[in-house]
Amino acid sequence: MRFSSFPPNRFTRPSAQRQPSRTRRPAPTLPVSKLPVPVALAFAMVASAACCSGSGAQEFLSGIRWEAPPIVTPGKSDSDPPSDAVVLFDGTDLSAWNGGERWSVVDGVAVVGKGQITTKEQFGDCQVHIEWSAPTPPRGSGQGRGNSGVFLMGIYELQVLDSYENETYHDGQAGAIYKQTPPAVNAMRPPGQWNSYDIFWTAPRFEEDGSLASPAYITVLHNGVLILNHFELKGDTPFNRPPKYSKHAPVGPISLQDHGDPIRFRNIWVREFKPVVGVQEREPFLRKGDQELPLSGE
Repeated sequence: MRFSSFPPNRFTRPSAQRQPSRTRRPAPTLPVSKLPVPVALAFAMVASAACCSGSGAQEFLSGIRWEAPPIVTPGKSDSDPPSDAVVLFDGTDLSAWNGGERWSVVDGVAVVGKGQITTKEQFGDCQVHIEWSAPTPPRGSGQGRGNSGVFLMGIYELQVLDSYENETYHDGQAGAIYKQTPPAVNAMRPPGQWNSYDIFWTAPRFEEDGSLASPAYITVLHNGVLILNHFELKGDTPFNRPPKYSKHAPVGPISLQDHGDPIRFRNIWVREFKPVVGVQEREPFLRKGDQELPLSGE
């Protein structure tokens, strides 16, 4: 090591004792994409915070005040009822249903008996989970094989049918809105196996004079497969005439149909769905530091 404030050779060690030069090299660097995931994530979070917390960052604010969403505890699996669900059948009895005494409960399963059953409670916008199984061995064909239905508000039918290798008219097979649309795909399991419907229902709205304000919409998963995506219903679902809307209450029961086949049902629950509504306390605006800016074009 040489100190430039002294003569060049005054503090120079003999060459035999001179140590090799130790030049410091910069530490190798890796691109963020090759860093371990936790480290890369930390880098990304720091970079994001630096970008968005600076006084020069521009932020959009809607001017809407939102309430904190209520907490719902999910079930142990996606098919189990969450904490805010109304359980309509848990394998014990059909006490939640009008007419339930006409059906039987065997080994935790409800079996279609005489006449349809309807829930004692009524629902508008809602999420419904229901599991069902067609008879095995299968009997009959077409509409005569494993036929039933789930009626939303007691009026609008989502078809239940053994559609596993069973030809029938397409807007009458499993997952169809009866006589209005077939499902996008046939996701049916073989007879004797369990099928599930997860139904997301938006009830129709009516004006005071009885005219239609907004139609009903339905989204359905059949065995986890999306088969109807926000389908707009044309009205009710009769067999013998075109569909039409007639003014009814904003809520109605869920009905299960007796079509003469011993369909089995289990694990039925429903969640009422309330739209998220905020309070518009002021007009939307932009904020940059302490300065408020109008939206573009204003």
